[in-house]
Amino acid sequence: MKEEKKKTDASSAPVVLCGASAYEQKYYLNESFQNLPEQIKQELKVMCVLYTEDIGGVFLLEFDENGTLQFCTEAKENDYSYDEIGSVLKIKELRRTKGDLLRSIELYYKVLTGKVRAADIPDSSGT
Repeated sequence: MKEEKKKTDASSAPVVLCGASAYEQKYYLNESFQNLPEQIKQELKVMCVLYTEDIGGVFLLEFDENGTLQFCTEAKENDYSYDEIGSVLKIKELRRTKGDLLRSIELYYKVLTGKVRAADIPDSSGT
């Protein structure tokens, strides 16, 4: 699942949350999100690094202009070890198994950027 992105203007440019590269064997967490709880940062790291170990290429989690997390992957043109079919399956699995985590991060981002007011979030405790 290679995704081409059209660059328009800075206001609609995606905001990278985190990513990993099989080529450089590195993980990146946007420093704007350093205040996330340590457990969430670790889950994101494990998720990104395992993706690139299993599939190869580069894997990014980005927020679009609406605050929705997008899975972005890319591979070098002649990277025959990149598993394109496995990529689609792995992303489906991540959406299913990490859905609660991803929705929570989206909500956090929307509050952080003012797309949603914290007062408008329903209380999940049932009170």
